[in-house]
Amino acid sequence: MNITIVGSGYVGLVTGTCFAEAGVNVVCVDVDKTKIENLQKGISPIYEPGLDELITKNINNGRLKFSTNLVECIDNSEVIFSAVGTPPDEDGSADLQYVLDVARTIGKNMKKYACIVTKSTVPVHTAKKVRAVIEDELAKRGEKIEFDVCSNPEFLKEGNAVRDFLFPDRVVIGVDSDRAQEVMSRLYRPFTLNNHSVIFMDVPSAEMTKYAANAMLAVRISFMNEIANLCDEVGADVNAVRKGIGSDKRIGNKFLYSGIGYGGSCFPKDVKALYHTGLNYDCPMKIIRAAEDVNDEQKLVIYHKLKAKLGDLKSKTICLWGLSFKPETDDMREAPSLYVISALAKEQGCIIKAYDPIAMSETKRRLPDIDVKYCNNMYEAAQGADAILLLTEWKEFRLPDWDKIKSEAKGNIVLDGRNIYEAKYLRELGFDYSGIGTR
Repeated sequence: MNITIVGSGYVGLVTGTCFAEAGVNVVCVDVDKTKIENLQKGISPIYEPGLDELITKNINNGRLKFSTNLVECIDNSEVIFSAVGTPPDEDGSADLQYVLDVARTIGKNMKKYACIVTKSTVPVHTAKKVRAVIEDELAKRGEKIEFDVCSNPEFLKEGNAVRDFLFPDRVVIGVDSDRAQEVMSRLYRPFTLNNHSVIFMDVPSAEMTKYAANAMLAVRISFMNEIANLCDEVGADVNAVRKGIGSDKRIGNKFLYSGIGYGGSCFPKDVKALYHTGLNYDCPMKIIRAAEDVNDEQKLVIYHKLKAKLGDLKSKTICLWGLSFKPETDDMREAPSLYVISALAKEQGCIIKAYDPIAMSETKRRLPDIDVKYCNNMYEAAQGADAILLLTEWKEFRLPDWDKIKSEAKGNIVLDGRNIYEAKYLRELGFDYSGIGTR
């Protein structure tokens, strides 16, 4: 089966590579010539565990190719995935210009049946807009060519995306014709052979499912962060509370960890887009809006804790461990560290030292005007520091040599933004330790 993936960013590249791994012939298309040239050499533009190896393997076996020319790929593809970006507009709504540009190109150039699939996260009824654009272009050409438009939202976790695609919890596919369902069933047959769930539904429901899933998880995170903040005030321990409520089968224990807020490419953008969709239909999404408000405030909780302990931060040296929004990725989109660094930089004379295993180059790119000393390892970052702030729970931060840190740091403050350290142990070593909602 031959397919084309339009957009070789995070979603498109993982999708194309994993379909190739499952035996499909894939061409990944992108307008970025340099990106495509690098991919043809096996050089990925993103950091994702296991992806580089699969790209190289499937280039070598001939199932994965890369191109900048979508027009050349259209007639050789039974399925064309649109995985281009849908960045938030100024009002928070999803910007569909790239999705509709892809549809326009397909409509101008298609000569035979194709199943066009939106893989990008898009608002409900985007498929209708895509269909309308293609039909309009066909009408301009005086052509009547059968085609289908489907929705196949992605549910990939950064840092675990390859496994999520190859061994999915579920695959959601929105279709509006028997032919589209047959085509998509054949495409996903390698996964159903392994008993992975493929759920067919109508197109608007599939489009809504992605937003609803991410919004639910975002709400759980913000809920637990509010509980953690209250725990700080009343002297309770959020870790104990999490165990107590997570053991309830109606609730479960996933996404109940408190911290300094969520970031990344999905949750912030999708929560905003779903809220905006509600406004468009006179259906205010009050819980969704509250989750976003809580998250915005939570990103600076650790900064306020630092201020409470040190007061004036002038001339203080602050060590930051971790910069990416989560471990196993270099993604800095909406990362709490960006907000913490910006807040620290406003304190005149504050010295910021930081270390992250992967994301320091991307942080420099995003904060070019802020003076941060980027260090070679976690211990260099801690040298001479008045306080250490853990912002991202990379594995290498889990068991530091605390004796070494105690001898080389200037102060004894440790603020744990992800609650990975044992409070009693660190306090016995003489550290002034605080987590988020912990005792």
